[in-house]
Amino acid sequence: MANLKLRNVQKAYGDVKVIHGVDLDIADGEFVVFVGPSGCGKSTLLRMIAGLEDISGGTVEIGGKVVNEVAPSKRGVAMVFQTYALYPHMTVEENVAFGLKQAKTPKAEIDARVKEAAEMLQITDYLDRKPKNLSGGQRQRVAIGRAIARHAEVFLFDEPLSNLDAALRVQTRLEIARLHGRLDATMIYVTHDQVEALTLADKIVVLHGGYISQVGSPMELYDTPGNLFVAGFIGSPKMNFINAVAKGGSIQVSETAKIDTKVRDGKVVVGLRPEHLRSCDKSEAMVVGKLEMVEKLGEYALVHMSAADGTPLIAKFDRPPTDPEGTLIYLKADIENVHLFDRDTEQRL
Repeated sequence: MANLKLRNVQKAYGDVKVIHGVDLDIADGEFVVFVGPSGCGKSTLLRMIAGLEDISGGTVEIGGKVVNEVAPSKRGVAMVFQTYALYPHMTVEENVAFGLKQAKTPKAEIDARVKEAAEMLQITDYLDRKPKNLSGGQRQRVAIGRAIARHAEVFLFDEPLSNLDAALRVQTRLEIARLHGRLDATMIYVTHDQVEALTLADKIVVLHGGYISQVGSPMELYDTPGNLFVAGFIGSPKMNFINAVAKGGSIQVSETAKIDTKVRDGKVVVGLRPEHLRSCDKSEAMVVGKLEMVEKLGEYALVHMSAADGTPLIAKFDRPPTDPEGTLIYLKADIENVHLFDRDTEQRL
């Protein structure tokens, strides 16, 4: 396995810069997830590591070696794509073995590696089948098996679950997590799905507009988002944001509630996660919302409201409220679950 270092990595298409000086360290054996909205640069950055995109500036180092000018096949990486990229005329066994044959690996070793990968991914019974005779989940496991068989130093996954239905996504996500545990391999995984990021990663890299917004463990990003973008992106449903003003050591978040604070005077944004809000008396309320709709989801309910200024609000309750539409709902959160951000810089206070 190998560690990776990215130093001031940039990518531009003509005058349009899409990756802006990324610096990142990935430890040997770490599972790192690049997450962010469409167009943030996460897949481009992954393809630059793989050698499938030229690097406009900076360096990519794998296992202590700068690989900017090294061909993809010589970088010691294996990539699993969103589209399975299987050869339709080949059997599963031939697809898994293809890269090894191209590298002129001895037949006995090819057979051993294919068997190992097939057993690991439970596709041994499908080795004689063609891809057209497999389900989507089985095809993706074959694609992963082809990567495993290469015994690469770094495994790269580019949104590998996007084409699977919800149940298969959960199942395959668990298989990938188990696979990382068995291989103890360095893995980089790209997704726009924060649930995948939170459940798989040792470390999450949140990308936005070609920049790294924050790097940290899943719980670090959930508990202490560094800026408004990360706060709104990590967590489902997304965090509620309330504009307020800090003055004289306190923030007036509602007509009746203040938050004592040491932040300097100025415009702030108060962030409250839906799952941290609970009902309270009017005199304690940090949030007052007019009830608009309740999503009853069995194990919990999402309560949709609007503040007096029209700002949408969401609370997550164990049981749905029985109040009629239009009722005012009074809510508060414990102070340790209140997040404060500078309204101008959007950075955490």
